[in-house]
Amino acid sequence: MNTESQAVAAKLSRAAIFLVATVNDGEDALAAVRAMCGDLAGFVRAVGFRNLDGGLSCIMGFGSDAWDRLFGAPRPRELHPFQEIGGSHRAMATPGDILFHIRARDMDLCFELAMQIIRRLDGAVTIVDETHGFKFFDQRDMIGFVDGTENPVGQDSLDAVLIGDEDAAFAGGSYVIVQKYLHDLDGWNALPVERQEAIIGRHKLSDIELEDSMKTSYAHNVLTSITGEDGEELKIVRDNMPFGSIGKGEFGTYFIGYARSPTRTERMLRNMFVGDPPGNYDRLLDFSRAVTGTLFFVPPATFLGSAGPGAQSSATPKARDE
Repeated sequence: MNTESQAVAAKLSRAAIFLVATVNDGEDALAAVRAMCGDLAGFVRAVGFRNLDGGLSCIMGFGSDAWDRLFGAPRPRELHPFQEIGGSHRAMATPGDILFHIRARDMDLCFELAMQIIRRLDGAVTIVDETHGFKFFDQRDMIGFVDGTENPVGQDSLDAVLIGDEDAAFAGGSYVIVQKYLHDLDGWNALPVERQEAIIGRHKLSDIELEDSMKTSYAHNVLTSITGEDGEELKIVRDNMPFGSIGKGEFGTYFIGYARSPTRTERMLRNMFVGDPPGNYDRLLDFSRAVTGTLFFVPPATFLGSAGPGAQSSATPKARDE
């Protein structure tokens, strides 16, 4: 029996659309979402066939409350609502039942797939956040630093994001936390480059990490580096994207972090917002404000392919051999 994972560890893309939706009331809405689970792979194939070199993919994840409404028991062991974090700055929790993470080399493929998905789900879901992301020059974010340098690759990437024997019923699944950050670019750009580098923990131009002796205790890459009980570094896979609206004067970064356990990302966020030790918070947050926060479970692709109108309050749908 094969368990195929969704493309959570796929190669980073040049364009992305992030759709967060809530599921409307009524059994018809639930049935439509379950049907979309089974149809999603076909939608991706149909749209992606129009540009075979486009690298189109779509990941579908579910929030804690939505999982209970759609599928019932059993449920992923660590699935829970996003926990708001209050410290020197606030990591807020916002609504979200479904995440569609659509990515490709070009925005036209992302846009077409997003339109087709939401057209099929018309009346069943309400979009609560839509963000169009793009790669900014040489993989930099809006604050001018390269983003994602320390992502694990190859087997290390799979080990970081895919659930294993610790929750065998959902092996091959993953957890993802998303947050939308808005930047005070005027304030940030007013800082000397050396001060920016001290906050991030890397050289701005070269992207080389600062030597440990030069790092501040509140550097972003210090606070987001965590280890397990045996001292090994615990990794997540980020696929962050810059976004912006010139007319609104909004410029930001869409954080999206995949991990085999949400506690990894939650520990990083607590270090950032509360500090390690408390009060030693991430100074980047003085210039970057989180305006959304949601946690989703990403089931294996085989689960999606088997989901249907009879999935609620039943055992996990039987994975299909591919």
